[in-house]
Amino acid sequence: MHASVSNAVPSAERAAEAARNAKDSRDDRIFGWVLKGCALIVLLALVGAAGSTLWLGSDAFHTFGFGFLTSATWDPSNDQYGALVPIMGTIGTAFIALLFAVPVSFGIALFLTEIAPQWLRGPVSSAIELLAGIPSIIYGMWGLFIFAPFVAEHIKPWLMNNFSADPPDGQVSWLVTHVPAIGKFFASEYPFFGAGVLTAGLVLAVMIIPFISSVMREVFQTVPTRLKESAYALGSSTWEVVWDIVVPYTRTAVIGGVFLGLGRALGETMAVAFVLGNTFKFSLSFLETSSSIASTIANQFGEAQGLQRSALMALAFLLFVVTFIVLLIARLMLRRMAVKEGK
Repeated sequence: MHASVSNAVPSAERAAEAARNAKDSRDDRIFGWVLKGCALIVLLALVGAAGSTLWLGSDAFHTFGFGFLTSATWDPSNDQYGALVPIMGTIGTAFIALLFAVPVSFGIALFLTEIAPQWLRGPVSSAIELLAGIPSIIYGMWGLFIFAPFVAEHIKPWLMNNFSADPPDGQVSWLVTHVPAIGKFFASEYPFFGAGVLTAGLVLAVMIIPFISSVMREVFQTVPTRLKESAYALGSSTWEVVWDIVVPYTRTAVIGGVFLGLGRALGETMAVAFVLGNTFKFSLSFLETSSSIASTIANQFGEAQGLQRSALMALAFLLFVVTFIVLLIARLMLRRMAVKEGK
């Protein structure tokens, strides 16, 4: 009797433990399915958006073929569409934005982490975060009414006088006569009109500086203090510590922050629509007006019908492709750097 009771108790405990293990295993599987579902939602949304734009833009691709990518014509009255000017405008403005935003963001992040006194770091960091929260239409209005007139009055005439083959003052500079083709990048039919690729790129630079500088500041703060103090103890200057310790330690994350800003610049719509000029004339000049993919869609989609609407959806698909290529290049660069560092 006693033996049967003593055998029954362990058996009940084992059964309870087995039931608990089975329940934990079931809960883990459900938790894993939920997490997988969350990840798949993002993937399905991306594939669905890209696929729907490709399907809705198929008429334009079928009608114009490969010429849709190489044609600079955008004529709704004759139903002739080409994506070359919007693609060039998108890439050109994003390139100028990165050209100015990356070094400025680098300086801001280094100042806040290495040089700025403690009492100043909080206010400057808060100001950067506030800049990131300003709506893009505010940047567009500022660019159109304040910055574009400034560019037309001060920056554009100086650039044309020094780098254009047809300067307003009539005196061709030594640089233009000795460097072939440089004048094409600084020519303009309207010297006193401030909107254009350069203006849009500079406005975009102001917009993406908070994103890039915030990422850089956060990653610079992850550098172990003992590494920097060791370098200072060996007599290194602040610049040497930054260049030899901080930058190599955070290189991968810094590049990730730069491409985060590039993604924002490629897809920006309202601010660019205000200051880019929205014309469809192909030009290599940074001082000429142009159009971007996002601004073209925003300006014309409300009134578009038939083939024009299909062409706009095809532009949306091309924006997906351009963004995907940029992110792919970023991942390849990060992977190559990781291989070189032996990770």
